Amino acid sequence: MRRSEIPEEVLRFIERRIDSVPHLETLLLLWENATRSWGDAEVAARVYIGVDQARGVLADLARNGLIAAQPAAPERYAYNPAWDDGRLIEKIAATYRQHLVHLSEVIHAKAASPAVRDFARAFQFKSEE
Repeated sequence: MRRSEIPEEVLRFIERRIDSVPHLETLLLLWENATRSWGDAEVAARVYIGVDQARGVLADLARNGLIAAQPAAPERYAYNPAWDDGRLIEKIAATYRQHLVHLSEVIHAKAASPAVRDFARAFQFKSEE
């Protein structure tokens, strides 16, 4: 599968709202288990990332409105269906299941683009000389 074979709406979503493979895998995990809430340690164990990274991924997804912190337990998150009528997330999940490598390459290419690297560099602290 080439990039051109990935559904356009999936590509647009990835390019606009997903920063890394763990972001996508976490979103899909919470969508597939929409009846429960998740903490950072649970996400870390399921997505195979560190707890600190999981905490950041959850915060990013919540900031983007894709998941929501639970009112009674703000350190726990659940899928937020309000951003989608259900059709896009289903297409994203199907595309990821069928073409994991190719979709991962799209995400990695996005993160490796010169514009993204330049933007990230603008926020790096310079050591004092």
